[in-house]
Amino acid sequence: MSKLPAATRDWLAGPGLTRLWEAVRNRLESNGVQTTGSLRLTSVSTQERNDLSLLLGKPITGAAVTVRLDPLDTRLRASAAGLGLREVLEELGPPLTDRRAVRAGIAARREHVWSSLASALDASPLAGQEWTGQWYDLLRRTGVPRGVTPDVAVRTLQQAVRVLTVLLGPETGGTRGRGELAVLTTGSAHGLDDGTWLARLVQRGIALAHSTEFPGDAAGRRALWRLVSVTPDEVSSTVLTYGLRPVGGGWREHALRQRADHHAEAHLTPRDLHDLPLRLPAGTVIHICENPRVVEAAADAACVRPLVCTSGSAATVVLTLLDALAATGCRFAYHGDFDWPGIALANRIIRRYGAQPWRMGAEDYEGLAARSQAGGIPQLALGGRPVGADWDPGLAPAMTALGVALHEEVTLDLLVDDLSDRA
Repeated sequence: MSKLPAATRDWLAGPGLTRLWEAVRNRLESNGVQTTGSLRLTSVSTQERNDLSLLLGKPITGAAVTVRLDPLDTRLRASAAGLGLREVLEELGPPLTDRRAVRAGIAARREHVWSSLASALDASPLAGQEWTGQWYDLLRRTGVPRGVTPDVAVRTLQQAVRVLTVLLGPETGGTRGRGELAVLTTGSAHGLDDGTWLARLVQRGIALAHSTEFPGDAAGRRALWRLVSVTPDEVSSTVLTYGLRPVGGGWREHALRQRADHHAEAHLTPRDLHDLPLRLPAGTVIHICENPRVVEAAADAACVRPLVCTSGSAATVVLTLLDALAATGCRFAYHGDFDWPGIALANRIIRRYGAQPWRMGAEDYEGLAARSQAGGIPQLALGGRPVGADWDPGLAPAMTALGVALHEEVTLDLLVDDLSDRA
């Protein structure tokens, strides 16, 4: 319930005083909510002059007026309002915010984040090591990620010190899995998942402790974990392959050749690629596709040519396999979707491996579009921003002109024919 008499409140809330209260609110919220100093209103209207004259108890005749806050506070207390300036403002609008105090509080909480980190380091077995000072300075420069509250920041930084103490302290222990380490230090098996702020904090510390660069890709981050005897998850992500026949006498090479002989696809994990030095005869042409359906169709048709599937935008495990094959002298041919993300991925693969486009020219696109339309296949609208194709300057204009997206499944019969060719 309002503390102001109804008639008084209605008059004070009228349009003639609106600008005054807005200006006073801004002044109080910026000066620690002190009713001191003065403010100036310009371009004062006739109604504002009349209402200000009544409020201030003096005639206002000009187009500008200076309002001193102390006398206004005193006059309001002695008036029918019976409340001071601050109380009147809160009756007419939301509670006042002491922005100066808010800023001071934010600064204090921010400083607490870093003082708590310094204290945690000083109390740990890592204290005094050169790299810990570098780590602290680096983290303070980069700051806390957007959206992370001070309380969460304090907890996460202390967890990072705990993890690094386990990994780099005097009692490091033996090899352990990353999930096991996460449970031990955070209580959650996912506490050190790749991409989390905690994982990045720990990885930064490992890199500094070992005087190595911070890696920019997943393979490099896995290598960083191995420096401290932590085995990251190397079995959940896979790359889909078909027809790979690596040379060598090991059981892994033999297993892949057996699957190729039986026209069966193979899912390879990062662990497989780490343990299996894939060597194919130099000059072997590896076809690369984007969609798993192409692999399935190739297996059903007992195709003979080797195939690797990116399964959309190629993940690290896909690039790791292709890197290994490229290192043995393999060559590549790439096919993907005729949409803008598909062209972007094709550019990425073709640039990285010098791959040949595989049925990916403007003529291929136009022929497929005509064939699908003649076959009564519903046309999928091409959306998004155009992407130029490195291998064919005419492809993007042709796609833009027709405005139709074509996925690999539309080309399936032609791709299977190519993969069946024994020549």
